[in-house]
Amino acid sequence: MALIDVKVPQLSESVAEATLLQWKKQPGEAVAIDEILIEIETDKVVLEVPAPAAGVLSAHVVAGGGTVTSDQVIATIDTEAKAGAAAPAAAAPAAPAAAPAAASADKSGVAMPAAAKIMADNGLAAGSVAGTGKDGRVTKGDVLGALANPPAAVAAPVAAPVPAAVAKPLPAVAAPVPVNLGDRPEQRVPMSRLRARVAERLIQSQSTNAILTTFNEVNMGPLMEMRKKFQEKFEKTHGVKLGFMSFFVKAAVHALKQFPVLNASVDGNDIVYHGYFDIGIAVGSPRGLVVPIIRNADQMSFADIEKKIAEFGQKAKDGKLSMEELSGGTFSISNGGTFGSMLSTPIINPPQSAILGVHATKERPVVENGQIVIRPINYLAMSYDHRIIDGREAVLGLVAMKDALEDPARLLFDL
Repeated sequence: MALIDVKVPQLSESVAEATLLQWKKQPGEAVAIDEILIEIETDKVVLEVPAPAAGVLSAHVVAGGGTVTSDQVIATIDTEAKAGAAAPAAAAPAAPAAAPAAASADKSGVAMPAAAKIMADNGLAAGSVAGTGKDGRVTKGDVLGALANPPAAVAAPVAAPVPAAVAKPLPAVAAPVPVNLGDRPEQRVPMSRLRARVAERLIQSQSTNAILTTFNEVNMGPLMEMRKKFQEKFEKTHGVKLGFMSFFVKAAVHALKQFPVLNASVDGNDIVYHGYFDIGIAVGSPRGLVVPIIRNADQMSFADIEKKIAEFGQKAKDGKLSMEELSGGTFSISNGGTFGSMLSTPIINPPQSAILGVHATKERPVVENGQIVIRPINYLAMSYDHRIIDGREAVLGLVAMKDALEDPARLLFDL
């Protein structure tokens, strides 16, 4: 027997521990080298743990839902065993004719990757959802169906006690607890690590920053005309669509250069002025809000920014963002307009000192030269830390963004 340890990947310095999600392989099953065995959720990202060698998974050292740290051993692989050899032995060897059925039974209740992720997000324990897939595997549809039709009640919650010899510690991610209230049901679901971390940071931001928000409106007509004129050629040349976010990023950098304090941060009693422009883009993901960073945005073209935003969006959807991509940042942009928001007051992403909120563009009546006309208007909101940013810099900074967006040629010539 040659055993190889499966270990937790090295976590970043800011991440003390993580949570195992559902195992994709059970003891006794064959694994190929680099095959994903399990996903680990931190308060920032979800990491995949591949098999370090081919063989048979001999044991789970830590069960799904357990809390782990960097380099901790979570499983072992026997590189010399054959599939099924490491499975717990029965009282008597099974007959050869029953082998196929046993192999099929081993897979009963095993969740497919998409199903496992949804179960973990909603705190569903392994084995709590019946599988209808091949060999009894749990599919995405099975999980969604279970969530849509939760049990009306939990029978006998204080049934017979578990013998001490087989008692196990509670996993870090508990199962949802349905409450029977007749026609007014409730369900208690624990927060994921990412959701808990987002909540912690937002409370930290509001309790440590002197947050104030300034607003302005932007006539998006000139920008929309420019985008319409060049969109087709832009996509053919660069292989990516020309969106509005690249203009907002460029306009933000344009303003940050004029008012560097908007790009600064507080460190104790010091103000740190950053000589670079790392712009965070708030992105909604199945696991919650994440803010990947576009680094050195001032040195990037419109095409580079659009490609990076598209890349971040796909990675957020797939849960593939790395810790490096989520770390740092000197200024952030949140686009609530994607979901139809008309106006909001965004919360600063610490240790940054300002954030721009972008909203839905709608046709509105405005006054121009004494006449009421209809224009596509977007309301911008910039929240800032009043400890280091005065109203003058905040208001003028947002006006600089407004002017750049209403005359987008300025962004092309850096005017």
